Amino acid sequence: MTTDQILLGLGLIAVLAVGSQVLARWLRIPALIVLLPVGFGAGVFTDDIDPDALLGAAFPPLVSLSVALILYDAGLGLDLKHLQGHNRRVVVRLLLLGTVVTLFSAALLAAAFLGMSARAALMLGAILVVSGPTVVGPLLGFVRPVERLQWILIWEGSLIDPIGAILGALVFHSVVASTRPVLGERIGELLLSVVVGLVGALVGTALLWLLLSRFRIPEPLGTSVQLATVIGTAAVCDVLRDDTGLIAAVAMGVAVANLPAFDVPSRNPFFETLVQLIIGLLFISISATIDPDSLQGVVLPGLGLVAVLVLVVRPLVAALATVRTDLGRGERGFVGWMAPRGIVAAATASTFSATLVQKDVAGASDILPVTFLVIVATVAVYGFTAVPASRLLGVRRRARSRPLLVGGAHWVVELGRALRSAGLDVLMWAGHEPERELIRESELELAPGELLAAVTGQGAELEGITAVLLLTDEDDFNALAATILQGSVEGPVFRLGPPHGSHGVVAPYTGGEILFGTSLTRPVLARRHAQGAPVVTRPGADGIPAGHDLLFLVRADGSLAPVTEGGPPEERAGDVLVLLGPDRLPAPG
Repeated sequence: MTTDQILLGLGLIAVLAVGSQVLARWLRIPALIVLLPVGFGAGVFTDDIDPDALLGAAFPPLVSLSVALILYDAGLGLDLKHLQGHNRRVVVRLLLLGTVVTLFSAALLAAAFLGMSARAALMLGAILVVSGPTVVGPLLGFVRPVERLQWILIWEGSLIDPIGAILGALVFHSVVASTRPVLGERIGELLLSVVVGLVGALVGTALLWLLLSRFRIPEPLGTSVQLATVIGTAAVCDVLRDDTGLIAAVAMGVAVANLPAFDVPSRNPFFETLVQLIIGLLFISISATIDPDSLQGVVLPGLGLVAVLVLVVRPLVAALATVRTDLGRGERGFVGWMAPRGIVAAATASTFSATLVQKDVAGASDILPVTFLVIVATVAVYGFTAVPASRLLGVRRRARSRPLLVGGAHWVVELGRALRSAGLDVLMWAGHEPERELIRESELELAPGELLAAVTGQGAELEGITAVLLLTDEDDFNALAATILQGSVEGPVFRLGPPHGSHGVVAPYTGGEILFGTSLTRPVLARRHAQGAPVVTRPGADGIPAGHDLLFLVRADGSLAPVTEGGPPEERAGDVLVLLGPDRLPAPG
């Protein structure tokens, strides 16, 4: 290819990757539902998007290193305190039993439905073992199941990817060597791969600790250090043993997230942006390699394979994994209805299928298109049915507003209690321990850790925040936090108004909407509450009593509408008023 063709091809891949994700967000559907057909169409209708021609032999290694970065990012979101008790038992069973049952079930189905040879069918079965955080995470974000289900499925998706990739590599080498796999020998090789990956993770984590903690490298150089260390570690591990870099990457992420020795930001916008871009680039590139002619004759058998995997195999795996655990019937049912395939399945199929075709393995030419079909079909099935399924099974979290109140002053805690009494799922955060203790004594939910971790949902139990209310006594903090958080959360960001005529270090008049209009500024609210003004709720039909100020309306559907500088929200039937009552004590002096 010429230089111009390479430039055009790479540019188109980037544009289609980002454009597909923007379109998916606008349509409010999982991005993969758009990325895969767009990439396939680009490969069909243009000759410019051909990763093999654009990158040549560098394409598979780049895919492997890119997946390592994705899994490292997934590992950063895994909190070990949520992998305990029955949760851990379910995850371990999903990994062990799920791998075995899915591998052999998919292989048998591929041989029966598609007429594949035993070697090709076994290869496809190994590929279809994986799930992955790139598809499970976004789907769970749409569904919002109860906390424990969120953690179980995220842990499974993050850990099954490296296991499945290594299993695929072992099966691939057995198929290429035309040897009959000996169970004990293969188990030994799998354990050796795990050891190589974990040793690599140990070395990489130690290096990260040395650079980030001892040398105290600042951001954004710290982000570059993480990227370089993960890529370097994954590359060395892959050189020593195929796909062990994926185990090293996810283990490093878990270590950095959970070891107290690390003091890294809970949220890194650059890293998140990079991972999102990588996901788009990979799916566009891999789906563009699908030859339309290869789909002939495999669509209906492939959909039959998907139907059995979705309706029989996954529910069977979930039943085995959850037996004699404290998961309820609905929770068990939902575990059995969530097993989409993602980027590792696509990458593994893309990497291994071409070599098997060259080795004249019967049915190998069907591996990539069938994998493509399985990915598209499972993402579509689960993407469009997971929400109604969660409602039917009773495992979806409440759809009512979940505001995060930042601040721990007495009037803020009283406001939290009032909003909770109006039916909202209130979450609070405060930085000072006395304020945090006051929140605990009021039996309000307290977000752990630092503010950014609470707001951006690094823990599954904190996801679903619909609005952030910055109510601390520090105007500069409120303004700075509002500026940082805008665009980082799904819902709006509000803050208290500073005293009139004040001048803040970080421009307190920028960032976030101002709550309660121009008259109820922070010092006015604090003074009035100190003089006995309570925060109360009453039905909207009763109207606003004399001497009371409207703070919020809680709608009949559970949404929260605050009073802002723009004025009070329009009242509707069924509203609950949240009011600041009149002062009960005389003004001092």
